[in-house]
Amino acid sequence: RFWGLDAPEEALLEIAATLGADVPACLRSEVARGTGRGDVLASQDGTGLEGTPLLLVNPGVGVSTAEVYRAWDGVDQGPMPLVSPLATAVEGRNDLQEPACALAPEIRDVLAALQERTGLIAAKMSGSGATCFALFESDAAMNAAADDLPSHWWQLRTRLR
Repeated sequence: RFWGLDAPEEALLEIAATLGADVPACLRSEVARGTGRGDVLASQDGTGLEGTPLLLVNPGVGVSTAEVYRAWDGVDQGPMPLVSPLATAVEGRNDLQEPACALAPEIRDVLAALQERTGLIAAKMSGSGATCFALFESDAAMNAAADDLPSHWWQLRTRLR
């Protein structure tokens, strides 16, 4: 939309894939399960997630995806269980979180600040970092959490579709 591209969705998804494994998921803007590097997407039923308050937070540091992968131990922890998207958010893991936190300890600070909040459903690092996400039970809980975060941390308050 920003560039005014008049291209079919498939062409846009192909372009998006060259920008990063997670970009097609953002372009599709729907609940999907990613496999492979996260770039092979399968739509999932997101019933019950619509309107869930979502807070994105970045501590103001960048981490190189290539450096995160170099720091990763390379141990394949296997696929996530096929459960609901909400259960995946709550119980799931991000195998890149530890190497990313080793490179940018500020990520741990963000997660710690989010995890102690009232009304939190789940808080995790997104992708290879440094942005983290938090799902909340209510707008009030999300707003209270966001208002208490350090002002130099970037944040975006939104809702799941």
